Amino acid sequence: MDFLSFFVKDFIAQLQSPTLAFLIGGMIIAALGSELVIPESICTIIVFMLLTKIGLTGGIAIRNSNLADMVLPALFAVVTGIAVVFIARYTLANLPKVKTVDAIATGGLFGAVSGSTMAAGLTVLEEQGISYEAWAGALYPFMDIPALVTAIVVANIYLNKKKLKESARSAMQESLTKQPVAAGNYPSTRQEYLSQQKDPADNRVKIWPIIEESLRGPALSAMLLGLALGIFTQPESVYKSFYDPAFRGLLSILMLVMGMEAWSRVGELRKVAQWYVVYSVVAPFVHGLIAFGLGMIAHYTMNFSMGGVVILAVIASSSSDISGPPTLRAGIPSANPSAYIGASTAIGTPVAIGLCIPFFIGLAQAIGGL
Repeated sequence: MDFLSFFVKDFIAQLQSPTLAFLIGGMIIAALGSELVIPESICTIIVFMLLTKIGLTGGIAIRNSNLADMVLPALFAVVTGIAVVFIARYTLANLPKVKTVDAIATGGLFGAVSGSTMAAGLTVLEEQGISYEAWAGALYPFMDIPALVTAIVVANIYLNKKKLKESARSAMQESLTKQPVAAGNYPSTRQEYLSQQKDPADNRVKIWPIIEESLRGPALSAMLLGLALGIFTQPESVYKSFYDPAFRGLLSILMLVMGMEAWSRVGELRKVAQWYVVYSVVAPFVHGLIAFGLGMIAHYTMNFSMGGVVILAVIASSSSDISGPPTLRAGIPSANPSAYIGASTAIGTPVAIGLCIPFFIGLAQAIGGL
């Protein structure tokens, strides 16, 4: 009952907060057919500033803290990002009318991190006076990059195996239709056919180009830039006078845009299996609970704050809405964007911001750590 009461209280507070209010407002005006358009260039600048601010916060904190404190939470972020992809591979992919490659791409997007959701989570914690490690936002790339790399590697391994099987089957069928020839002139089994193919190394997925693509993405680039500036320079003056005061106002505009985008993406989910809707509602909680559990291990062993545990859970419950889609489009071109982007933007992000943030705050309060 304590958890339920905490959750209801936090959810009501979240409904009244600018973060969720602007998100819902964006969905409402889009549903009513509003012609309001926020130029893409403005959204790009807003995202850059928000993530640069988060990076600066983390970089300054890392410069003034013990790096050893980050090791376990960062490791758990990596583990969570990878685990999310395999969860989708062996659950969503096995559901009716769901293509395996689309499921893997969806897992990659849900394993990657939404900078806007993370920013919303940090803002809610600050509004409620909940303390957390200032470097917690720097866990972003430790979850984001492994998830995207894993998804692209797993998808390409699956596609390569599928291609080889189809080639073997085609060769077998072709050989059976030919006139009899001397024994041994063509493969009699799939294993023999595969043994005659080119070196398996030719089909290996190259991981470093995927990492490079992720690092060059606008969201992660801004985050890492702020992180580096915070660690190696003294940006406190511009941080306090510009980035910090503007943060919440810019976040509210981004939430409005995301609400409008979420509504526009709802129609795309109708083009794919309805199981994506179920996955988009359930997955953020499952992924967040995995990260929350791992965060509790860091809490009891490394004194990782409960606020930090909540942040780890929130970024795990999020799904990438900026850097992830273009990376997956390039890395898994055969996957259907309507499936993974629609699931993430239309349902996953609103669930993560509107429900998962108060859910994990309430859970932490029920445990007694806040």
